[in-house]
Amino acid sequence: MRRLVRNIVELTWEAWPQFVRPLALELIAHRPIREVLPGVHHWTAIHPRIRVPVDSYFVEPAGVLLDPVVPREGLAWFEGREPPSQIVLTNRHHLRHSERFADAFGCPIRCCEPGLHEFADGPAVEGFPFGAELAPGITPHQVGAICPDDTALHIQTADGAALAFADGLQHPRGGGLTFVPGVLMGDDPPAVRAGLRESLRRLLELDFDHLLFAHGDPLIGGGKAALRDFVGQ
Repeated sequence: MRRLVRNIVELTWEAWPQFVRPLALELIAHRPIREVLPGVHHWTAIHPRIRVPVDSYFVEPAGVLLDPVVPREGLAWFEGREPPSQIVLTNRHHLRHSERFADAFGCPIRCCEPGLHEFADGPAVEGFPFGAELAPGITPHQVGAICPDDTALHIQTADGAALAFADGLQHPRGGGLTFVPGVLMGDDPPAVRAGLRESLRRLLELDFDHLLFAHGDPLIGGGKAALRDFVGQ
């Protein structure tokens, strides 16, 4: 019983900056969809199952939706634009409202191959290998550590390149770069953190200056320096 209480207290303490505070800020702010980079649109909405704010993107020049939740503006926001041509999940846990988008726009849902077992019973999800260009200027790289399918997408934009993260790196609204709370890392959080740091150091070899997150505000400009500081390199 004491261990259960301790775990609840620990989760609540760690969740405050990453989940509870962002939820309060999101409910107050009600921000619309915004263009954070040329052709890259970001929005925050409440996850349909876990009921916390999560983040989605539409990379319009490539026709790619990332980890989509239906925005407050609804699917009508996409009317008059070139429709999405594919939905890309940064890991298998980010299906969110993808099926609604797929039904509306007739586009496939895609996830990296190590995560396809999640969809053995549906919905229909196509696999892709790490390192293969998914659309012009968008290439997936493995982060792993938390799960084999945790992915970072290298995205070329008209204003430099960005890295889009799944769960391996987060940026809570109003805070700094962080990992997911340790109580959500399984039996050996220190080993997971070490694995994540090693993966993030490898990503520093890529050319980018912006960071996008499935959990948290985008970091526009200075992203590579921030990531280098975070991993201690």
